[in-house]
Amino acid sequence: MEQQIFTNEVILSWLQYYAGNTSIDLEHVKIIDITKKNKNIIPTVEAHKTTMVFTNAGVDDIFYRLWTVGLGECEVWYNEGSEPSGTIYNKKVKDMINRGINASAGMLIINPNARNTAKIGMGNDLFKKGSIHYVGSEIRAVILNKMMLDTQDDICVIGGESIAIEAAIIAAEGTVIAVEYNGADRDTLEDNVGHFGLQNVKIIDHVDEETMKDCPVPSVVFMVASASMEKELEYLTKINPEIHVVIYTLDFQVAAGAEAILNRFGIGDVDTLQISVSRLGSNHTFKAQPAPWIITGHGGQ
Repeated sequence: MEQQIFTNEVILSWLQYYAGNTSIDLEHVKIIDITKKNKNIIPTVEAHKTTMVFTNAGVDDIFYRLWTVGLGECEVWYNEGSEPSGTIYNKKVKDMINRGINASAGMLIINPNARNTAKIGMGNDLFKKGSIHYVGSEIRAVILNKMMLDTQDDICVIGGESIAIEAAIIAAEGTVIAVEYNGADRDTLEDNVGHFGLQNVKIIDHVDEETMKDCPVPSVVFMVASASMEKELEYLTKINPEIHVVIYTLDFQVAAGAEAILNRFGIGDVDTLQISVSRLGSNHTFKAQPAPWIITGHGGQ
């Protein structure tokens, strides 16, 4: 087993240090060690009032990244060394944006405006603009509901950029394998990964044994229906016959034939629904958004 810098004993010593020297209530503290792989500090701080962050020296932009997503008013409690001793300092994130981490240590970040709930169906204005035309937030919320994600799930998202971002936030202890065939879309997705401070997204340009050899086996796949869908399903059901599948399409013929395709790859319990969303415009008339079909199924049936 890989030796960890922040062992249970070290974590407890930092908790005792802050408990004994501050008036902060640590009853509901969220602990995150960002020296480990796939740990997302920004969504964690957004969702918890008190976060204890363990980090290595040399992280130069951690406070700047928190500030850029609107967390500048959060308070940071920290010391100057790598041991839980000495003077504790307290500043706002916005006052620390030019400061990095100069020692491996634990710090507390207090967010009085924490949501304590996951973001589901984020507004499209929160995403970085680029080559991607994002699906409506209401439809994305339904898709995420159908994906039934857990914190530790490993997920494959094919052609669903905003789905990949929200899935990575929800599955904070898992991995999202984001598949984008288009180079410009990959660039936009990378911009969003950086914007949201996500460390658990791996971007690849297609699905096959070579591109996924270093990826975890996904338990869930979301895919926008395409000409390569059957090839992708063949590979994914081969590596995980019990995979949960969610397909998005605007093509009625694809929706009508999806059950037969899924059954051929051992995916049963198929359910197909259509989502229709209309918005009231400035002229007091409703404008309908594209109405996709969402098809779900489970392997191992």
